[in-house]
Amino acid sequence: MARYTGPKVKLSRKFGEDIFGNTTKRMNGRNPGNGRRRKSSEYGVMLAEKQKAKYTYGVLEKQFRILFDKAAAASGITGELLLQSLECRLDNVVYRLGIAPTRAAARQLVNHKHITVDGGVVNIASYSVKPGQIVAVREKSKSLEVVADALAGFNHSKYPWIEWDEATKSGKLLHKPERADIPENIKEQLIVELYSKN
Repeated sequence: MARYTGPKVKLSRKFGEDIFGNTTKRMNGRNPGNGRRRKSSEYGVMLAEKQKAKYTYGVLEKQFRILFDKAAAASGITGELLLQSLECRLDNVVYRLGIAPTRAAARQLVNHKHITVDGGVVNIASYSVKPGQIVAVREKSKSLEVVADALAGFNHSKYPWIEWDEATKSGKLLHKPERADIPENIKEQLIVELYSKN
């Protein structure tokens, strides 16, 4: 499946923030947005916000649209429901639990069958984790260097919607996150407005 493989620092600079979770140090060399740029149109601002959300969560256009349509059809605030769906993707839950240093690394762990959900191996990064389900590192993968390095010193109390069990190297999704608990700097209302124009 196609994924963004271009220069991540350049993309982070474009949005003026570290959207990949590991480019902050390299971004500091230059101040983002220093050059002369034309002022974006209203549509351009909305489009940029959607692109930022897509790159942040590593989701392709078609997948993103499907998630948006589901959020729009459900009862509730569409933008918040969209972010909740993105947060409950298996690769993102693995990242939030501190099992992997980035979402891309989390996706790779899932694809290579190192992650289980409720005891069974799941290798679909877009799998939607439900409240109450337990996401864990597969027994034979617990000694992986990438997992050990990521978990070392990780603050597991950062996210109130997930609970970590150090002894079993597993985490439980307690409930879907509230918007205030999602740290990503995404203006979801702009994404809703963008799709309503199409």
